[in-house]
Amino acid sequence: MEFKSVNPFNGKEIASHKENSNEELKSILDNAGEAYKAGKKISVTERADLLKKAGQVLRDNTEEYARMITLEMGKPITESRAEINKCAWVCDYYADNAVEFLKDEIIETDAQKSFVRHDPIGCVLAIMPWNFPFWQVFRFAAPTLVAGNTGLLKHSSNVFGCAKQIEEVFIKAGFPENVFQNLIVHHDKTEMIIAHNAVQAVTLTGSERAGSSIAAIAGKYIKKSLLELGGNNAFIVWEDADIDKAVQTALVARMLNCGQSCIAAKRLILIESIYDEFVSKFIEPASKLKSGDPINEDTKVGTLARKRFG
Repeated sequence: MEFKSVNPFNGKEIASHKENSNEELKSILDNAGEAYKAGKKISVTERADLLKKAGQVLRDNTEEYARMITLEMGKPITESRAEINKCAWVCDYYADNAVEFLKDEIIETDAQKSFVRHDPIGCVLAIMPWNFPFWQVFRFAAPTLVAGNTGLLKHSSNVFGCAKQIEEVFIKAGFPENVFQNLIVHHDKTEMIIAHNAVQAVTLTGSERAGSSIAAIAGKYIKKSLLELGGNNAFIVWEDADIDKAVQTALVARMLNCGQSCIAAKRLILIESIYDEFVSKFIEPASKLKSGDPINEDTKVGTLARKRFG
C-alpha cells in the first residue's frame, strides 16, 4: 500500500510513501528495543547536548521544513516557520533543564532515607495529528528522548513527508541509530505495535474516538497511555475588557492555522453591552485577511488540510 501526500491547495501530488511491511515493522520495533538498552546508558548531559543540536538542525533548515508543512497541510508559510522555531525552542528548553528535571529528589517519609529517581521506561509510541505536524511531535520527542527513552512516530498519513524530515532531524543531530524512528503504517497496525515488548507506553493527540480506541489497546497489553483529546474552546469577552486588544487576540485565536487547532476560539461569547463594538471591530480586520496559496508570503488564511473538512 502507498500513501500519497497531496497539496490541499491545488490537489497536486507531492510524494508517495510506501507502507512498512510486517517484516519491516517488526525489525523497526526490535531495533527500538535494542537502541533503548544501549541509549539508556548515555548520560543525561550527553543526551541534552544531542537535543541542543537537534534544535540547531531545525533552525538551519527552517525554510525546508516549513515548506513541507505548508505543502502537505496548507498552513500559511509564515505560521509554518513559527512552528519550526517553536520546535527548536522546546529542544533548547529540555536540553537546558534536563539535568535539573531528572535529578534524584530527596523526600521526607517515615523511612530513614527516601528519594525519587527518574528512570527511562523504554520505547514510547507517539500517534500524532496533522494540524501542527512538527510541533506535536517535538513536544513529545524532546522530553522523551532526553529522559533516555526511544521514540516511535506514527504520524497522520497526509503529513508523512513531515514525519520523514523529523526523523532526519534526529539523525543529523547525531542521536544513536534507531533512537527515533518513523513508521509508515495505517492505523490497522496499531495493536501490533503496542503489543510489541519494546513498546512500554503510547501517547496520542487526536479525537475522543481515537483516544478511546488507543486507551483500550494500551489497557489490554498493560501499557501506559497519555491522551490529549479534542477540545472546543469558548472565547468570552466581558464588559470591562480592552475591546481593541480582545479583538486582536480573537482574530489570532480564531484564524490561526485556518482554525484547525484544539485550542482555537471556536465560540465567541460576548456580553451584550459590548457586543456591537466588538463585532464591528472584529469584522473589519477579519475581512482584510488575505486568503490564497499558503506558500505565498502575504497569505494569512490558508486552506483546510483535507477536502472532507470543507
